[in-house]
Amino acid sequence: MTTAKIVVSEVEKTFSDKQGGEKQVLVPVNLTVHQGEFLCLLGPSGCGKTTLLNMMAGFDFPTRGTIKIDGEEVVAPTPKHLTIFQNYGLYPWRSVLGNVEYGLEVQGIPKVERRQKAMELIKLVGLTGAVHNHPHELSGGMQQRVAIARALAVDPEILFMDEPFGALDAMTRYKMQEELIRIWQEKNKTIIFVTHDIDEAVYLAHRVAIMTTHPGKIEEIMPIELGRPRDRTSYDFIRIRDKVYQVFQLVQRVEPDYHI
Repeated sequence: MTTAKIVVSEVEKTFSDKQGGEKQVLVPVNLTVHQGEFLCLLGPSGCGKTTLLNMMAGFDFPTRGTIKIDGEEVVAPTPKHLTIFQNYGLYPWRSVLGNVEYGLEVQGIPKVERRQKAMELIKLVGLTGAVHNHPHELSGGMQQRVAIARALAVDPEILFMDEPFGALDAMTRYKMQEELIRIWQEKNKTIIFVTHDIDEAVYLAHRVAIMTTHPGKIEEIMPIELGRPRDRTSYDFIRIRDKVYQVFQLVQRVEPDYHI
């Protein structure tokens, strides 16, 4: 991972409050994300991690500073850089196949070609048996798999993921983390993943950018020096997880969710 994919330089964000004043959400943030990296933005609610993600994805803009991807300033969302949210965003009137094909339809890909590509991705996320089901017939974990397959269908270079597993039960969440790592290893995408869960960040990331509140900033960027697959019960995993937790104890003002 030597090629800089995303460069965040001196980025600040200020919002107007109800009294007509200004509230600084982010003080200067500097961050470089490398090609093919899996980076987690970790922090409590209100630390600005989603705001930072939205600016990298082009949905919002810095008050000061710049964000560049491949050397070009981010000015708008693009299909090359897709965002996956916690609420899935599936079309209820479309089947699994129809949802995954959607982006390819918009691009004008011929039916036979888009059907073949969609089926390959549905197989990749383990939903071949549910190809004709509609979202209301799927569990939360299955819906999130559809959302991931739909995003991958248009072959984005970057996936921005905003607490995508936050609404899932613990066991489904663990399974989805494993699936995401498997897909990331196969597809070699750059992933920026927002979470407030320490265990999740340590399990997934190459590096964890630990954020604090009032105002939001990156306090420390910690490399996760663990091989893959990762064992949550291993001594090294627990040691690194505890190091991350210690940073939280020292610098945050909001108690984090800490899953054993």
